[in-house]
Amino acid sequence: MTKSIYIIIVFVVLLLILFGCMPTQSKTDYLRIHIRADSNNTADQSVKYAVKQAIVDYLTPYLAQCNTKSQAMAVVKQQLKNIENVCDKVLSQAGFSYKATARLKQEDFPERAYNNVVLPSGVYDALIINLGSGQGNNWWCVVYPPLCFVEGTPTGGNAIVYRSKLLEIINNWKNSR
Repeated sequence: MTKSIYIIIVFVVLLLILFGCMPTQSKTDYLRIHIRADSNNTADQSVKYAVKQAIVDYLTPYLAQCNTKSQAMAVVKQQLKNIENVCDKVLSQAGFSYKATARLKQEDFPERAYNNVVLPSGVYDALIINLGSGQGNNWWCVVYPPLCFVEGTPTGGNAIVYRSKLLEIINNWKNSR
């Protein structure tokens, strides 16, 4: 091989390294979740996590069928009353008299890391669940892509697909030959 071919190969490899690991999703491609406890007392904080697990268990089969954020938002919107019922059942079984409210809205979130994925601070579409007054500390994560709803694990960084446009072009070129 000639020296110029080696230079081209090194250049392509560098481009693949630089651009091959960049996420293809923008901030608008995420549907977040925010569960707010009634207060910061130990019992309210504890039931918040029980509610979180019940919601993850409830929504996972529905969200597993979604291929886009808009599909996930439609599913969540359709399930809002059922989501409240799931929360209320957990609250009631734990001896709490207050109820939950669930809604979809845009909300400001701080920067947050989920495994190897960092979501910048900003306004995101979100499923908001208030337990009682919703004045206590909260739990948040991502509904779509399902970073908190993958195989029952609290996080699942494999939900984001990393792509390289250059690699796709090279593969398409190789496949067309």
